Amino acid sequence: MVEAVLIDLFSLAAQQQSNIQGLLRNTLETIEKCSSIPAPFIYVMCCQRQGSERNGEEESLLPALRDFQSLKTRLEVVHSLTLAAALYTIKQRLDEKDLSIIKVILPALRKDLMKVYIGHLFTAVYQFEFEDLQVASDCENLQRAEAWNEEQALPMQDVALIRSEIQMYLESLPSLKGELTILRSSLIPGDIFLHGFTTRTGGISYIPTLSSCNLFSSAKRRDPQVVVKENLRRLANAAGFNPETFHRVKTDHANAVCIMGKTEPDSYDGIVTNLRGVTIAAPGADCIPMLFADPVRKACGAAHSGWKGTLLGVSMATVNAMVSEYGCNVKDILVVLGPSVGPCCYKLPHESAKEFHKIDPTCVRQFDSACPYIDIRRATRILLESGGILPENIQDDSVTDQNQNITLCTACHPDKFYSHFRDGTNFGTQIGFISIKD
Repeated sequence: MVEAVLIDLFSLAAQQQSNIQGLLRNTLETIEKCSSIPAPFIYVMCCQRQGSERNGEEESLLPALRDFQSLKTRLEVVHSLTLAAALYTIKQRLDEKDLSIIKVILPALRKDLMKVYIGHLFTAVYQFEFEDLQVASDCENLQRAEAWNEEQALPMQDVALIRSEIQMYLESLPSLKGELTILRSSLIPGDIFLHGFTTRTGGISYIPTLSSCNLFSSAKRRDPQVVVKENLRRLANAAGFNPETFHRVKTDHANAVCIMGKTEPDSYDGIVTNLRGVTIAAPGADCIPMLFADPVRKACGAAHSGWKGTLLGVSMATVNAMVSEYGCNVKDILVVLGPSVGPCCYKLPHESAKEFHKIDPTCVRQFDSACPYIDIRRATRILLESGGILPENIQDDSVTDQNQNITLCTACHPDKFYSHFRDGTNFGTQIGFISIKD
């Protein structure tokens, strides 16, 4: 069942005003007649001409709109200078209402173009159907349309122009939820390494659980890659690294490690490099983003460690990769655990908790309960120390000076961090990043 209808009048020239009104009236009549009750939400996209009054343009459509009182409260005219701006505005309206099934009614010649815009600005959460801008011959056209599953057919230069338009628009948007903030560790020497852990502020992601500096996109979330790329661009500008030489782990909640410059595995939760100017990163939204630095051999690493990765030993797998690939001495390697869910909040079923109890009983609280509290940070420290990392070379939530503590609980600080545990499936992601300075 269609939840929202987008009517694309964006390409029609102002001198075609009578034609626009006729097309709009016919389209709205079909929607009004054929939709279930209540009617779907309707968004009319129009081009706002340079120097024109937005209210004046909207007034020109009133003759076509005033006869549709039943649709009035669910209909909005969106004027924008660019199609990217119009679609992004409508995407915000759809996300506010949690709508996902959308019909686009548009001139037939614009279908391939529209598909490219949609492919960049939306994710697989949304389902799009297309219909030519004309009087529908019967009601079934509104209820049942062929879903979009074709390949875009625009020339590559046109696709590049669309990408540029989208990028320019997103770059123009103001940052949300305050300034971009980066947490840094005093353990990692700043004269050799550039590093940090992100928080949730200073990006452009607007969906509450993703707002605002979300740094991960997937088919299951509403933040598209272009928004995450813009958030990353702003982070790179603030931190001082090149986003074009940025590499993050491909998480699998396991213990594989990627060696930069060698064949990249299909998935991996650790990554190491000794290349200067290359920034590597690991995500975290309860799982631990970990950074590794060897100031002697000038090598670094990053790892993503959830409860499964912790038990599988991803932290020491990353250390061992630095030792074997770059000749690092384990006693020189510094390890910093970033913001992650703490033992104050994190629970696991008893069967999983038993594995942490085997590492050390202090890793589990209320062990006899059905879902004990788990301290994956302490388990990580114990495993690192057992592997030869010096206790003083590990920074976690055990630091005595709380002003130096960056291993904060993600679930306890909704103003600072994303949390899968707290926010559910449509959660945002922060990262830990590190590079060797040129």
